[in-house]
Amino acid sequence: MTADGPDSELLARVFLSRVLEPGDEVAGRWVRELGAAETVRVLRKGAPQLAGVTDKRWAGLHARAREADAERDLGLAREAGVRFVIPGDTEWSAQLDDLGDARPVGLWVRGRPSLRMWALRSVAVVGARACTEYGAHMAATLGAGLAERGWVVVSGGAYGVDGAAHRGALGAGGATVAVLASGVDRPYPRGHTELINRIAEQGLVVGELPLGEHPTASRFIVRNRVIAALTRGTVVVEAAHRSGSLVTARAAQRLGRHTMGVPGPATSSLSAGVHELLRDDAVLVTDAAEVVELVGDMGELAPQRRGPVLPRDLLEPGARRVLAALPGRGTASADAVARGAQTTRDDAIARLYELRSLGYVERHGDGWKLTRQAMISVRDGRGGC
Repeated sequence: MTADGPDSELLARVFLSRVLEPGDEVAGRWVRELGAAETVRVLRKGAPQLAGVTDKRWAGLHARAREADAERDLGLAREAGVRFVIPGDTEWSAQLDDLGDARPVGLWVRGRPSLRMWALRSVAVVGARACTEYGAHMAATLGAGLAERGWVVVSGGAYGVDGAAHRGALGAGGATVAVLASGVDRPYPRGHTELINRIAEQGLVVGELPLGEHPTASRFIVRNRVIAALTRGTVVVEAAHRSGSLVTARAAQRLGRHTMGVPGPATSSLSAGVHELLRDDAVLVTDAAEVVELVGDMGELAPQRRGPVLPRDLLEPGARRVLAALPGRGTASADAVARGAQTTRDDAIARLYELRSLGYVERHGDGWKLTRQAMISVRDGRGGC
C-alpha cells in the first residue's frame, strides 16, 4: 500500500470500497482533494480527523479501516473472475465522472465486455418491483426492442420491471447490464440468482461494494445514481409515488440525461409516479423506436404514427372541403355547399359531380346528400364513435 504507481492507486481504491459507503460525497471530496492513497493513510492512522464528519462517524470509519485488507479483497475477486475498474482505467466510463464527489471510488465488474464501450450506447429501463402484467410486458418489449437496435439495456436486477427488461434484452440476443446494491458475487434478490448469473455470462454485473457485501435500503437508493450516470437516458415503466425508480429518473434529470416515462392507466397507482414524472418534463414514450429517437444519433427517427388511410384521404383538398360541407343528414343546395366549402357555386357543382361519380354523394332534385358509404367515411374521419 505504500508503493507509488498504478498498483498503489488500485489498492487504495479497493480499500476505500470496503471502508466507505457508496455515494459518500464528504469522503469523495477527501479523495478529490487528498488523493486516494493519502485518504487511506489518514483513515488507517485515525488522525488527524478529516473535515465534514462527526467524532462518532470518524470512529466508525477508522474501525472499518483497521479491518480492511485490499490485497485480500483483490485476490478473492480475481479468483472469482471479478475485476475492479477505477477512474483512469481504459475501461472506466467517463459518464460516471458527472457524479462529482458522489462518483464511485471504483466499480467491481463481473463479465467479459468492456464497461466503457457498453455504457456509450446504453439506456436504463427501471420501474416497480410489484409491477402489473402490463408493466412487465412493456419492460420486456422495450428491452427486446432496444437490444435489437444495438442498445445496451441497464437495470437493477430486481423483481418486476427490472427483471423483465433484462429478460427482454437477453431473449433478443442483446446486451444487458445489472447494477447491484450488493457484492457482485451475491445476486440479489436471491430469486434472481439464475438471471443475474446469466447476465454475468452474456453481459455485465457491476456494483460498488466488494465481494460478500449485502444490500441495505440506503444502498439501493444510492445505487440508482450509478444506473442514471452510466446511461444516455432512463425510461420508467411503472412507478408509484414513492418508487425508488423515480430516484433514478430524477438523478438522470440532474445529470442532464434524457428522462422518459411509459404511461399507464390514469386510475393505476403503479403509474401515478410515472405520470407525475411526465408532468415534470419527462418525455412520453411507448416503444423502443421512440426511446432511440430521443437518446440516439441524428437520423435515428421513430416511424410516424398515423391511423389507417381512408378513401376520402385520397381526394383532392377541394373535393374534401365540399364533401365536408354536406350535412350528416338530409340534403343541401349547391349554394349552401359552396358557402360551407368557401368556394364558388360553379366549383361546388363541379366537385359534387366528381364525388357523385366516386359514389360519395347523390342528387335529390335540387339538393345533394351523402351516400351511406360517404356517411361512414366522414364519421370515421371525424373520429366519431
